[in-house]
Amino acid sequence: MKVIVCVDDGNGMLFNKRRQSQDRVLRDDVQKMTAGQKLWMNAYSARQFQEGSQTGENVTGVSETAALIVTEDFLRQAGENDFCFVENEKLLPYSDRITEVVVYRWNRSYPGDFHLDLDLKQWRLVQTTEFAGYSHEKITKEIYRK
Repeated sequence: MKVIVCVDDGNGMLFNKRRQSQDRVLRDDVQKMTAGQKLWMNAYSARQFQEGSQTGENVTGVSETAALIVTEDFLRQAGENDFCFVENEKLLPYSDRITEVVVYRWNRSYPGDFHLDLDLKQWRLVQTTEFAGYSHEKITKEIYRK
């Protein structure tokens, strides 16, 4: 499976059980990248996509870009080529199933108490892209493969 995460400069993902940040341009990029494929997530993340949806479609249906599937055990259910948007789950227990990691970097330091638990030094960086977000001057997108 392919996982998508958002991290700060210290690989932080959450602070006090809340996401550090969000950006609608980033969500649009995720939806374009996953177009025509399954995008799995839990209810916590689905609220972000539902609130930020440009299409107005229900997150449990098929939008113009991706089939969003919401379930709490999404990391167990996702198929080999499916995408998973991960904000508040540990990935190390699923590392043998993960073939690609898409990292969006906020390029800022936020307080964090929940961090990405994969060591990306063991992965191969295959692509780096920078773009301006809606609320972030620069977001860096990195794609890693085993």
